[in-house]
Amino acid sequence: MISNPTRMKLITIILFMLSSTISPSQEKKPRARDLGIPFDGAPGEFNAITDVAGVEVGHTTLIEGSGKLEKGKGPVRTGVTAIFPAGKKYMPVFANWHMLNGNGDMTGTHWITESGFLETPILITNTSSVGTVRDAALKWMDEHKYYDTTQGLFWYSYPVVAETWDGVLNDINGFHVKPEHVWQAMEKASTGIVEEGAVGGGTGMICHGFKGGIGTSSRVVDKKLGGYTVGVLVQTNYGARSQLTIAGVPVGKALADTLNVKIYDQPSAEARLSNEWMEQGSIIVVVATNAPLLPHQLKRIAQRVPLGIGKVGGIGGNGSGDIFIAFSTANKNSFSREKETTAEMFSNDQMGALFTATIQAAEEAIINALVAGTTMKGINDNTVYGLPHEAVIKILKKYNRIK
Repeated sequence: MISNPTRMKLITIILFMLSSTISPSQEKKPRARDLGIPFDGAPGEFNAITDVAGVEVGHTTLIEGSGKLEKGKGPVRTGVTAIFPAGKKYMPVFANWHMLNGNGDMTGTHWITESGFLETPILITNTSSVGTVRDAALKWMDEHKYYDTTQGLFWYSYPVVAETWDGVLNDINGFHVKPEHVWQAMEKASTGIVEEGAVGGGTGMICHGFKGGIGTSSRVVDKKLGGYTVGVLVQTNYGARSQLTIAGVPVGKALADTLNVKIYDQPSAEARLSNEWMEQGSIIVVVATNAPLLPHQLKRIAQRVPLGIGKVGGIGGNGSGDIFIAFSTANKNSFSREKETTAEMFSNDQMGALFTATIQAAEEAIINALVAGTTMKGINDNTVYGLPHEAVIKILKKYNRIK
């Protein structure tokens, strides 16, 4: 006869084995296409930034406590997202960046402008944790020798860390993101399916008056133009309710009087986040491609991101930090400190295909972040509601976007 403790242990083992057989696709949250929302363009296998070979993404999500805000104690609704351009090995890639509205921060961009290379991972967090994340990333790079080892002791680096503000839901000035959380996100970074919604740096974010966060998408261009892939990852924390547009439909206006953000004990703040208030907040966008683009061409790619944001209803408001970075994983041997190198360059006359792919992927990544968002309570029971899927489907059917 099997004893009760032994029986329980066997049950636990069996349950673990069964859970390990569930594929990531079975566990994933619904995405925009699952609701029938139509998009232009052909996505890659995962419809994610990781469709660009070598790109890895990892999250650390911090959700702790509830109720009244006690600075330094919580509630906590925040985290860190890490993106490796070419896996966990030092391989500088051509890059550039662009800003729509500058009420935000992305460290390390001056040297990218000057050198044309991205030499570090990209990390995204909340506004008050940029310094912690930067320093922790630098220490990770030091201990893992993620740098040009030929420099010996005289290596230097400027980690790229971007932010959006999660202070409606999170004890943002309690500084809950610690170095170990940064390392966890970096160590967990992997290829394949990317988790979306209230995860990583996007945990406490709001988008167009609904729960926002992390979203991703990709596009594959025509084989005649190389069949290259463009992947986008966004951290969405911007936009007014009334501006939200999905598949060309003014969904936000139709939902203007439903499920508005609730900020308790601050009625004026609630009004500011309603559908009648001007846009505020921020969006960080990372664009990856395997097309052989040089830095000046990647600047052009980054400059097209706002067109994708505009299709969803963003305007780059005065209170918004809209900062975008684009990199190419091609030309793997173009970085050298000691010798001349050569690089392949995509035709400028054919850039339109990559512009289109960037715009389409940026638009869908934002909608994916919204669709993955679920209702969340944070500090002082402030509540941000998830996008109501059934209502959105009904509205899109009314406009014949969904049959």
